[in-house]
Amino acid sequence: MASISQSLEQKLQQRLSPQQIQGIKLLELATLQLEQRVKQEMEENPVLEEEEREPDSDEGAGLTLEDYIRNEESASSYKLKVNNASKDDERRSPTLSQGMSLQEFLIEQLAYHNLSEREMAIARFVIGTLDDDGYLRRPTASIADDLAFTQGIEASDAEIDRVVGIIQTLDPAGIGARNLGECLIIQLRALREQTPAVRLAITILADHYEAFVKKHYERMMRRLGVTEEEFRAALDEIVRLNPKPTNGYSDESSAAAPNIVPDFLLEYANGNFDLQLASRGVPDLRINNNYLRMAERAMNSAEQSEADKEALQFIRQKIESAKWFISAIKQRQETLMKTMRAILQFQYDYFVEGDEAKLRPMILKDIADATGFDISTISRVVNSKYIQTHFGVFQLKYFFSEGLLTESGEEVSTREIKRILADAIEHEDKRDPLTDEALMDTLTAKGYRIARRTVAKYREMLGIPTSRLRKEL
Repeated sequence: MASISQSLEQKLQQRLSPQQIQGIKLLELATLQLEQRVKQEMEENPVLEEEEREPDSDEGAGLTLEDYIRNEESASSYKLKVNNASKDDERRSPTLSQGMSLQEFLIEQLAYHNLSEREMAIARFVIGTLDDDGYLRRPTASIADDLAFTQGIEASDAEIDRVVGIIQTLDPAGIGARNLGECLIIQLRALREQTPAVRLAITILADHYEAFVKKHYERMMRRLGVTEEEFRAALDEIVRLNPKPTNGYSDESSAAAPNIVPDFLLEYANGNFDLQLASRGVPDLRINNNYLRMAERAMNSAEQSEADKEALQFIRQKIESAKWFISAIKQRQETLMKTMRAILQFQYDYFVEGDEAKLRPMILKDIADATGFDISTISRVVNSKYIQTHFGVFQLKYFFSEGLLTESGEEVSTREIKRILADAIEHEDKRDPLTDEALMDTLTAKGYRIARRTVAKYREMLGIPTSRLRKEL
């Protein structure tokens, strides 16, 4: 039988305090999120208040925080604060607009159709199952089951399909389609002028959709018995269609989506850079003097009641929390500025002109070594942060890329390789597009020796299809 024994063991563990965790979360926040976080903290902590102007340097002497909390000797007044915004910044809240949702727009159109109450209930349910692109991707049998369980409506597949057919006649054209081919056909049939090109386009999508997707144009022309000119006219009609019918229609989620707000402002003039934090509506924070005086009176009271002790304890906790929050905001600013300055120094030539060819290979470790921060800290800084430059607004992640050695031993950014690939594909002969092997030869001729599979990887990262799918007439 195993015996039970006790022993002492010494371990060294690293744990983050709750305040350190909160500091990390503040570092990850973008400008708009930081504004909301500061407002939330001010609502939860009455000790914090917004400072409207800088206090005078010769402001009357008073007791420090330590005097109130730790009953130490008097000193100058407590002035822990942080300046978050330039005096030229305009403080305003973003204006959000909200229009009619797509569902409301479709239901409004159904009022012009002579539908029974039962059919209207089915139509409302079907409209509610449409995805964000306006497609009906659920099978009819599944819709029938849900109607029975949730609405108590026993509907046949034929009845549901008939209601779906009515929905497909609504605006925007193509709504309620079950796949892309059907969506395009609905849009073509909705055109007022049914020209020979439109009728041929409908035939192509209805009878030869798979061959059309794979761009087997010559085979399709032979089967359809049409000339190249007639086939090209049909393709022109298809290209003009909208594969996502909901584009251009407001929705609650899209209407409330805020615009990108840069976290950094970078100006370049006379050979010098001016880098600033775009703090916008983040207010300057300070400790409310009224609570400091309340703490003073409570501590100077000869006899403290139980209520006074509880009030003093509450004020002590809130002041300490406010002190930490103001310090954390200041630390966040310093970390962001130090990181952005390191990126600016590393990519100096690029920021002067904005020429992507001058973008050097840079990874998180390069900036971590330059700043002395951990790689995880750099990752949190660049995540969801944007900078406004004199040549555009960019996400900080845009400036990071891996490197590749040329035949001459020079290290270039993989972004430069992608730019050359995109340029070569843009100017290729669309009747005979460049294969991955041909693109590899093009890069080799420029001194970039990379494998064909690497070319294919970069091409896919650019969202460019294979040569067969890029072929045009």
